[in-house]
Amino acid sequence: MKLLAFETATEACSVAVYVDGQVHERFELAPRRHAELSLPWAEQLLAEAGVARSQLDAIALGRGPGAFTGVRLAIAIAQGIALALDRPLIPVSTLQALALRAPAGHDQVLSSIDARMGEVYVARQVRVDGVWQLQGEEVVCAPDAVELPDGSRWFGVGTGFGAADGLLATRLADQLDGVDAQALPRASDVLALAVPMFERGEVTAPERVEPAYLRNNVALTLVEQQAARAAKQG
Repeated sequence: MKLLAFETATEACSVAVYVDGQVHERFELAPRRHAELSLPWAEQLLAEAGVARSQLDAIALGRGPGAFTGVRLAIAIAQGIALALDRPLIPVSTLQALALRAPAGHDQVLSSIDARMGEVYVARQVRVDGVWQLQGEEVVCAPDAVELPDGSRWFGVGTGFGAADGLLATRLADQLDGVDAQALPRASDVLALAVPMFERGEVTAPERVEPAYLRNNVALTLVEQQAARAAKQG
């Protein structure tokens, strides 16, 4: 099996290639450079792995949620390659990929990405028989609106735990066994989820892939921005 993966939904840019069990990856904190780096990295990694584009079985990608521009970029690049090669896509939740950043031994993970505008993207993931399963829905909300089941213990990963002065981590402190607020999703994590998906036949036609924005408003209106500034000053 040979897969190419892109993850550009956050400030990190990451590309990875899977070749029969071996993973080659490039990862870098590169705000606003995702479009510049993604395709050249893909070509470099394929060359290092000795794989031609025509040998790829599918293209995997982080479908979000995350930065709107980054999510759109990953989908556009993956669609372009997949359509040119007549290959399927494997869209993977960015929040689910992020859960793989939790240390070994933690089977309940709360993954969260800073959504800006005073909100966070959040998902609860539970590992059952070695397979990560989403609990409930992925949501975007204020940090103080996130709830966890009573009596449950979780490990928190992602930049959402550093947003709003760490409000999410503080509020859920009694139910968290630890937090990694620096964790970012990687293309290698996308591949870790995409490989079994491909084996199960869970692939998507390129034109049918939808981004997971979770939020309808891409930006605050001018009136909302002025109201937010007034509230902060007041």
